[in-house]
Amino acid sequence: MVGKYKVITLCGSTRFRDAFFQEQKRLTLEGNIVISVGLFGHSGDQEVWTEGTKEMLDDMHKRKIDMADEIFVINVDGYIGSSTRSEIAYAQNTGKIVRYLVTP
Repeated sequence: MVGKYKVITLCGSTRFRDAFFQEQKRLTLEGNIVISVGLFGHSGDQEVWTEGTKEMLDDMHKRKIDMADEIFVINVDGYIGSSTRSEIAYAQNTGKIVRYLVTP
């Protein structure tokens, strides 16, 4: 918590850009501080695929999880890829609450 606000990090495939924005807005209006991804590699942000960048972003996202009280998984149609699975495992191992857009 930061003040009276819960901190939530969004996780999920970057192919779901619109769902990320929708959930970020919803969670913010509910009174949460929301941390999201910086780039959407699977939705056109080609910079992700330059050498070393994806690895840096993956590590950075785990630091965003460290700052959060919980994560919210954007799993449209139940889809969870390998990077997101890794983030879920990391969050669980560090005692974070894990919530899902679509119940797995």
